[in-house]
Amino acid sequence: MTAADVILMADRIRTMAAGPQPTALAVAGGTITAVGDRADARDWCGPGTEVLDLGSATITPGLVDGHAHPVMGIGLTRGVDLSQVRTLSALKDVLRNARRDGWLEGWGLDPNAFEGAPVAFAPLVEALGPDVPVFLRLFDAHSALVSPRALELAGITGPRPFRSGASVVCGADGRPTGHLLELEAVELVRSILPEDFAADRRARLQELMRRMAATGLTGANAMDFEEDSLELFRALEDDGDLPLRWRCAPFVMPGAELSHVVSLQAMSGRRWRVEGAKFMIDGTIDGGTAWLDEPDTHGESTACFWPDPEEYAEAARFLAGRGVPIVTHAIGDAGIRYVLDTFAGLPRLRVPHRIEHLETMPCDLVGRFAELDVTASMQPTHCTHYTRADHTDNWSRRLGKLRADRAFRARDLRDRGARLALGSDWPIAPFDPRGILAAARLRRPAGSPDVDPVLPEQALTARMALEGYTTQAAAAAGQPDAGRIAPGFRADLTAFALDPLTAEPDEFAESPVALTLVAGAIAHRA
Repeated sequence: MTAADVILMADRIRTMAAGPQPTALAVAGGTITAVGDRADARDWCGPGTEVLDLGSATITPGLVDGHAHPVMGIGLTRGVDLSQVRTLSALKDVLRNARRDGWLEGWGLDPNAFEGAPVAFAPLVEALGPDVPVFLRLFDAHSALVSPRALELAGITGPRPFRSGASVVCGADGRPTGHLLELEAVELVRSILPEDFAADRRARLQELMRRMAATGLTGANAMDFEEDSLELFRALEDDGDLPLRWRCAPFVMPGAELSHVVSLQAMSGRRWRVEGAKFMIDGTIDGGTAWLDEPDTHGESTACFWPDPEEYAEAARFLAGRGVPIVTHAIGDAGIRYVLDTFAGLPRLRVPHRIEHLETMPCDLVGRFAELDVTASMQPTHCTHYTRADHTDNWSRRLGKLRADRAFRARDLRDRGARLALGSDWPIAPFDPRGILAAARLRRPAGSPDVDPVLPEQALTARMALEGYTTQAAAAAGQPDAGRIAPGFRADLTAFALDPLTAEPDEFAESPVALTLVAGAIAHRA
C-alpha cells in the first residue's frame, strides 16, 4: 500500500455505510486508501505522513450544499444587511443610520417587516426623503424595493412588458410603487447601480469560500454561472486550489441561446465544473409570482414564469437530449406538476434531473419523485426562517391553511423513497450546515426552543439529515466515489466536535468544526 499523505484518527468515524465504525483512515493522492482502527495507522505511515488524532471528534464524509449562489450571491449581498429587520420602524431606523455614498443598497429584507401593508417605497421616503436613490433586495432575491429617485434614474414611470413573468408593480393610478418583481424588472434598476469591481468580487468570493469551509462544507452546487464566473474561478485557481468543490448550472431564461448552454458544459477547473442547466418554472409565493393550481389569497400566483410553458419543456428536451442534467426551481403545486410531467418525457442521465425548493404540493405529487428518479432539493431553513407554525406569516397567509399545511414535505419525500439533497440557497438563508441539519430535525430555527415547530411531522431523523449532505448529495450529483468513507472514495471529510447523529440538534448547531479536508488537503483547521 502507498504510504499515506495524511492519517486521521477520531473516536467516531461515520462512514455512512453498514458495518463496524472505524477510528482511523488514511489518505493518499486525494483519495481514501484505508480505514481501520488507531492500531492500524502505523502500517499506513511513511516518512512524510502527517498524523492528526482528533480525539473525541466525529469524522463524516465532507458536507455538500445542494443549492447556493456563490457568484450571484456576492452581488446580491451588497450594502446593508436587512435580514434581522422585523418591523417598519426598525427598517426606517436602519436606513437612517446607514452609511451611504450616493446610492443606498441593502439586502435580505423580509416582507413580513411590512406588517401586512403592501411592499412599497413609503417607508423609504419617510426615512430618507424623496431624493435618495435606494435599492433594497427582498430576502427571496426575486424582487426589490426601490425609492422614487431610483425609479426616476432608471426611467421607470409605469408598467413594462417583459419576456418572463416579471413586473413593475403599479398602484391604481398606474404609477410604480417601487416594488419590482422578478429578475427582468429588478434588472432595470440594478443595471444602473455603481460598478462592482472585479478585484473586489474576487476577494469577496474567496472569503465566502473560506467561511463556508470553516462550517464543514467541502462542496456545493452553484445554481448560476454568471458572465464573470469563469474569470473569477480561474483567477482564484491561479492563486491556489479553491477551498470547496463546485458544480455549476448556468441559468436559462426564456429566449436563451441553448447551444451556448451546451457549450458551457465543457468548462471546468481543478475543483469546479459546469454540469447542468438551471431553469425557473415560477417565482415566489411571498411575491405572488409562484405557479399555483388556484390563486393565492391576493388573487395572484397563477402563471408560469415562462409565458409559454411549452417553451420551457422544449428547452429542457433539447438540453437533456444532449446530456445536460435539468435543474428547475419549482415552488407552487402547478409548477411542480408541470416540471414532473416534463421530466417524465426526458432521457434519464448519469446525473439525475432535479427540482429545487418544492414549497407546497399535494400528496399525488410526492411519490412521483422516486418513480421518475428525480432528485428533490430542499432548504430546511426556508421553512424555519420565513414561516410560522400559526400561519401568521406572509407566505402562509398568501397560501391559506390548506396549502400551507402541505408544505416543505421533506419527510414525506424520504418516506416515499425520494432522493433528498439538502442545502441553504445562500444568500437567501445562511449557509452553515450545522444550523440547517438542526432545523431539518427540529422544524424550527436552531437555538430557539421557545419557537413552535412548523409542521413537525415533516422532521427528518438525524441520519436522514446527514444523508442529505452526504450520500444523497453524492447520488444527486451522479458521483459513486463520494458521500461515504471507504477506500477508493474522495478524501473530502469533515470533523465535528460533536456527533451529528447523537448530539442534541441545538447543541450541535453551535459546536466547533475541527477540520475540513478537500481532496486530502486541509481547507479549514480549528
